[in-house]
Amino acid sequence: MTGDSRPGVMSRNVSHETAPASPAPSGPRLRLGAVLSHGTLLDGGWWPRSASPAAELPGLILAIEDRCGRVTRIMLGPAGWDSQPRRLAAAGRVVKIGWFPGQPTGLLTTFCGSSRIDLLVVPPGTAETDARAAMDLAAQAANHLHAPEIMAAVAGHPAPAAETEPALSAWESEGGQLAGHAEAR
Repeated sequence: MTGDSRPGVMSRNVSHETAPASPAPSGPRLRLGAVLSHGTLLDGGWWPRSASPAAELPGLILAIEDRCGRVTRIMLGPAGWDSQPRRLAAAGRVVKIGWFPGQPTGLLTTFCGSSRIDLLVVPPGTAETDARAAMDLAAQAANHLHAPEIMAAVAGHPAPAAETEPALSAWESEGGQLAGHAEAR
């Protein structure tokens, strides 16, 4: 954790140090689609056991590499994680992690060479039946729900208001004008 004790200077929970890998990464609870495609919204779902990136990400990296090749970078939103290391020791090397407040809640993006894999991140405390249903839905090629909407769909609750980029969900399907926000001419 970094911080600054000077008055009026805001500190952040972002570490520029490399987080050590856990001693033995646990097998991740991961579902990937049968065929990873650029035409799908999500490539699968992941259900971490905790909110610790150092404990959870090394196992995920190994599992993704078994199927898709070397992971070079991971992008996450900071919400829900107990720390935000910029680098993580995993698979015998250091993997860069980018923390972006604009990343939709519940979305993890990995880059493997020239491939990109988008995963739903199921919150650690989710009931098993909901978590498995969410991961199954995220791994389906026919899925048309974005990561923040999937948990609401499987739990039978209305989707929460978008936490990031709310205007993006308001675009009309034709013309690109924000619904309810016609420009005065």
